[in-house]
Amino acid sequence: MEIKLLRSFVTLAQELHFGRAAQRLSIVQPALSMQIKLLEDELGVRLFERNRHSVALTEVGAIFLPEALATLHQAAHAVDVAKASGRGEIGRVRLGFVSSVLPQLLPTLVRSLHEQFPRIELELKDMSGPEQAMALKSGQLDFGLMRLPAVTPGIQTLEVVRENMMLAFPSDHPLAACASLTRASLAEVPVYILARRYAPGFYDGLMQALASHGIRLQIRAELGEFTTMLALVSAGLGVGLLPANAGRALPANVLSRPLELGDYRATTGLAWVELNSAVKSNVFDLINKVFKNVT
Repeated sequence: MEIKLLRSFVTLAQELHFGRAAQRLSIVQPALSMQIKLLEDELGVRLFERNRHSVALTEVGAIFLPEALATLHQAAHAVDVAKASGRGEIGRVRLGFVSSVLPQLLPTLVRSLHEQFPRIELELKDMSGPEQAMALKSGQLDFGLMRLPAVTPGIQTLEVVRENMMLAFPSDHPLAACASLTRASLAEVPVYILARRYAPGFYDGLMQALASHGIRLQIRAELGEFTTMLALVSAGLGVGLLPANAGRALPANVLSRPLELGDYRATTGLAWVELNSAVKSNVFDLINKVFKNVT
C-alpha cells in the first residue's frame, strides 16, 4: 500500500470534497479520483459514498480513517528519525569519566547536551583513565574525560580543562591558620594523593612540578578516587592534594588552600579514537564548546 494513497484518502476524508482535497494535495481532481479507486480496489472495500453533489465516508471508511492517520503519523516519524539520525541529532554516545568531573563539569555537559540534542542518549561510565583508554580502543566507549597526559598509544586527546592544585584539610587542622601554603608548611604534613596507576601521566607531571619547587611530600597513602580522599579528610585522618575542580564539593568540615606550582596546571582532556559518525561529531563539538572557557 502506497503512502500517497493513504494521504489522498485522509485528505479527502477531511475535506469531503474532491476539488478542495485535490487542491490541498497539489494534484488534479481526476488523479485524486484514480488514487481513491486504486486504494479501494486494493482493500476490496468502498471507503466513500459519492455522487454528483456529495462525498461521505462509508462505515468502513470511518473505521479505516484513524488507522490511516496513525500509519501516516508513523511514516512521518520514521522519516524524521532517519533525517535527524543523519544529522547526528539521534543516537547513543558512551562517555567515560573520572570522578573529579562530577561536582561541576559533568553536570554542565549533561545539561548542555540535553538542551541542544535531547534525542541523544548519553551512557555514562565512571572509570579511571587507563580503563577508559582500554575501553576506547576496544570500541566499548565513544569518548572519555580523563586526566592528561594520556600514555596509551592510539588515543587522541584534546585538553578541555586546566586547573590549579589545592590542599584540602579538616577545619580544625593547623593549616587552617595559614593564609597560603609554603614548602615549610607542607614539610611535616602527611598527604593523600591519587595513585599513579589511576592516572600515570597526571601523577608523573605533578611529582615533577612539586620537585621543581623543592616540595617533597610525605605521602600518607595513594588512593583511587578524589571522593575517597575527601571522605578520609573529612574524617580527620589527613590532608589531600587534589585539583581545584575535584574539590568544588568539599564536605562541610573541610577547608582548602591553593597550592601554587608556577605554570603547572592539572589538565583534564577529552579522549577518543575516531569521529566516524555524525552523532560523535556533534557531541565532540559540543564538549569542546562547553569546556572552552572552563579553567
